[in-house]
Amino acid sequence: MAIEDKDSTGDVSVAPIVGPDDPRRFTDSGIEVRPLYTEADLPEDLTERLGLPGEPPYTRGVHGEMYRKRLWTMRQYAGYASAKESNERYKYLLEHGSTGLSMAFDLPTQLGLDSDDPMCLGEVGRTGVAIDTIDDMRTAFDGIPLDEVSTSMTINAPAAVLLLLYQLVGEEQGVDPAKLRGTVQNDILKEYIARGNYIYPPVPSMRLTTDLFAYCREHIPRWNTVSISGYHFREKGCSAVQEVAFTLANGMAYVQAALDAGLAVDDFAPRLAFFFNGHNNVFQEVAKFRAARRMWSDYMTHRFGAKDPNSTKIRFHTQTGGVTLTAQQAVNNIVRVALQGFAAVCGGTQSLHTNGYDEALALPSERAAKIALRTQQIIAHESGATDTVDPFAGSYFVEALTDEIEARARILIDRIDGMGGSVNAIPYMIGEIDESAWGYQERYRTGQDVVVGVNKYVEGELEVEDILRVDPASEQAQLERLKAFKADRDPELVARRLDEVRAAAEGTENLLPVLREALRDRCSLGEVSAAMRDVFGRYQPVD
Repeated sequence: MAIEDKDSTGDVSVAPIVGPDDPRRFTDSGIEVRPLYTEADLPEDLTERLGLPGEPPYTRGVHGEMYRKRLWTMRQYAGYASAKESNERYKYLLEHGSTGLSMAFDLPTQLGLDSDDPMCLGEVGRTGVAIDTIDDMRTAFDGIPLDEVSTSMTINAPAAVLLLLYQLVGEEQGVDPAKLRGTVQNDILKEYIARGNYIYPPVPSMRLTTDLFAYCREHIPRWNTVSISGYHFREKGCSAVQEVAFTLANGMAYVQAALDAGLAVDDFAPRLAFFFNGHNNVFQEVAKFRAARRMWSDYMTHRFGAKDPNSTKIRFHTQTGGVTLTAQQAVNNIVRVALQGFAAVCGGTQSLHTNGYDEALALPSERAAKIALRTQQIIAHESGATDTVDPFAGSYFVEALTDEIEARARILIDRIDGMGGSVNAIPYMIGEIDESAWGYQERYRTGQDVVVGVNKYVEGELEVEDILRVDPASEQAQLERLKAFKADRDPELVARRLDEVRAAAEGTENLLPVLREALRDRCSLGEVSAAMRDVFGRYQPVD
């Protein structure tokens, strides 16, 4: 379904504010939902637009049998305080049925800072685990065979450093790097647009990304080298249409950067992965995933000339919407997460994380993490969603939504192309997301959008759950471990390795082999990150 691109504002991607008494209904992307959909709403070329599961354009899924053959990977985002405590949580999740690990890092690690940096006071181990050294990574995966698990790492600016530490620990376990499976998020563009955890300017950051592509192709071939993320756009307030458009636009920017670096598209594109958000509107979410698959297949085939079918398949992880969780009546979040997880499965996700119901208050407690995992298992075994492929296919409503999301997302991508691509369009995307976020707030404020327990069906005082609390003493313990680590090494070797990192950063060779040697010889994450910062500089956002 084609729609008119009336002007340069966000009218194709943001719901209007009409108030609670208006009889019309809109998705958050401004798509008006009619009271009834009929066969007349289906395109004449529906059969061609759908295809078959496992065949282009992959609207119906990237695998022919989907979950009849294999369930999605069930991950739970975990990591807090020390590597030892995180290791205990990883083992707990694996023992209770998780089929993959999803590693959360604290803010200092995400910013490439060691825990002893004065800027990190009070932040060590708060939002995830602190990983400063190879010793920390070794402890985090103690007793967990790295050739038997798939590990997703939510890390961006220092992604190469964390992956190399993981590889080194795997080699210590006797694991061939070719057997390592997992994903590094490694999506720096979304940091400039929505999240802010960047270190270097865009150009050297993109170099690190494409260097990681090339390194993994040679050394860690089963590793997903980037997880191109729309999740954080949605968390900041974007609509479903914006999430699809900006995520795919960033994906194409990485593809182009890799091509410009001399890589062949079919040598790296099969290892690209994506990361989407799951929200409450089940039908829009299912349509969003289906539209994204079809669009990526088209862009990779016709824009970039990919020949390998695996280069044109969009494989994605989904996490349920953190921003949808409420501190008020927190147990209601169990229902929200179940709906979001169900939508992701019906939309064909390859991997899923379900949030703990108490995450609006703190890091998930052990009880909340188990309920979140059990939610996935109930969807898998009791909902019927896994019994057939693409269960919403042919629905008048869902097919119309799929086409509408695709048409609106293509308009936004065309605008980004006109600006020269994502790197140049960062201010535009920030403005679009800000407009959408403002619209969300206004629709909530006026009661046009209902949030149960918050602006309707409100009860008394906030019930504070028995939440997970990180022991403040864990930060001091991490500092002491780091001090001992730095004292137990050859300072001249460390200095030489850091000089080699600076020299490599000034040149054009792949940085990862040099970083690997530095980390193996006990340089810390903060030290190698600072060495690159000496050459690349620090990114300063423009107001």
